[in-house]
Amino acid sequence: MKITFAAVPLLSGTLLICGLLAACNEGKADPKAEAPPNTTVEADFDPNNFKIDHPDQFPLVTATAYKAAPALNVTGIVQPDIARAVPAISLASGRVVEIKAKLGDVVKKGQLLMRVQSNDISGAYQTYLKAENDERLAHVQLQRAQTLYDKGAVAKSAVETAETAEQDAQADLNAANEQLRTLGVNKDHPSAIVDVFAPTSGVITEQQVTTASGVQGLSGPNPFTISDLSYVWIVCDVYENDLDAVHVGEPADIHFNAYPGQVFKGRIDNVLPVLDPNLRTAKVRIEVPNSGQMRVGMFVTATFYGKQAETYAAVPATAILHLHDREWVYALIGSGRFKRVEVVTGAMLPGNMQAITAGLKPGDQVIASALPLQNTVEQ
Repeated sequence: MKITFAAVPLLSGTLLICGLLAACNEGKADPKAEAPPNTTVEADFDPNNFKIDHPDQFPLVTATAYKAAPALNVTGIVQPDIARAVPAISLASGRVVEIKAKLGDVVKKGQLLMRVQSNDISGAYQTYLKAENDERLAHVQLQRAQTLYDKGAVAKSAVETAETAEQDAQADLNAANEQLRTLGVNKDHPSAIVDVFAPTSGVITEQQVTTASGVQGLSGPNPFTISDLSYVWIVCDVYENDLDAVHVGEPADIHFNAYPGQVFKGRIDNVLPVLDPNLRTAKVRIEVPNSGQMRVGMFVTATFYGKQAETYAAVPATAILHLHDREWVYALIGSGRFKRVEVVTGAMLPGNMQAITAGLKPGDQVIASALPLQNTVEQ
C-alpha cells in the first residue's frame, strides 16, 4: 500500500488539528459551564452603596405599613417609694450590744431589731424617782396645810400654796413617767438596755449600725430604714427635647433585663420641674405595683406612648443587619444597586416582623436576608 502525503500550508494544518481535537471533545460536559456565575459586588464612591452583578440571588421584600402610637424608650432605675419608707430609730443614745436584723431582711411590725445600752436610762430613772419623792412630799404638805386650815391655825393662802406645789410635783412625776415609757423602760423593773422594734412591716433598705457601734438617738442617723416595696418607683432620665411625650397620669411599659419575656405596667406619677444642667434631662417618676420581682437598684427600660397613632415601616427581622451596635438594611436604589441604610428598630411584630421607626418608609424594597449579602461584601 502506498501512502501519499500532500503538502499543506502550516496555518491550514493547524486549523485542521484544532478541528479534529474539537470533534474528539464534542459531547463531553464542561463543569465550569454548568456552575452559577460568581457574584461580584462593586463598591460605589459612597462606601454604603454597592452594585451586584447577579441581584436575583438575593430576594427582595417590600416594607409594609404598620400603625402604632409613637414610642419613647428611656432608661431608669428601681427605687423605693419614699412615702412608704419608715425609719426605725433609737430614742436613747448609747452603744449597740445586739443586732437582730440586717439589710435586706423582711421584718414584721413590732419585731425586735436591735438592743442599745444607754446611760440615758439611768438619768431618766433618777429623774423619775426624784419626781416621785417630790410629789409624795408635796401631797403630805397639802394634807397638813388642809388640817391646820380646818383648825384655824393657818390662812387660806397656805392651803392654796400647798395645792400649787402638789400640782407642780404631780406634773413633774407625769413627765418623768412618760419619758421612761417613751424609752421603753419598765419603771418597776428598770434596765440600762433599750429595745428598738420595727415600726412597720417591710424590707430593711438601709442600715447604718453594726454591733458595738454608737447611736446618737434623735440627733444621729437612723439605724434602719424599712420600706414597703409593694409599690416601687421607676426614676427615669428624659431629655429636654422629649418631654412633650411624657405626661402625668399616662401609662408606661417597663422592661427588665432580668425578665426579658415580661412587660410590667406603670403610671407616670410625677415629672420633676428641675432639669439636670449637665445632661439636660428631667427626672420622670413612674409608680409600679411590685409582686416581689422588682428589686431596688435594678436597671429598666421604660416605654412611653403618644396619643396619636403614626405609620411606620415593617420588614422581616432577617432583613435587619446588626453591625457595630447599630441596625442596617440593604435598600434597593436601582437595577442591581443597593444602599446600606441605617435604621431605628421598634417593637417585634407577629410573623417575625419588626417595626422600623426611622430610616425606612412603607413601600421601600430591601433585601429579605441581609446577612448573606453582608458576608459577600466582606469577602
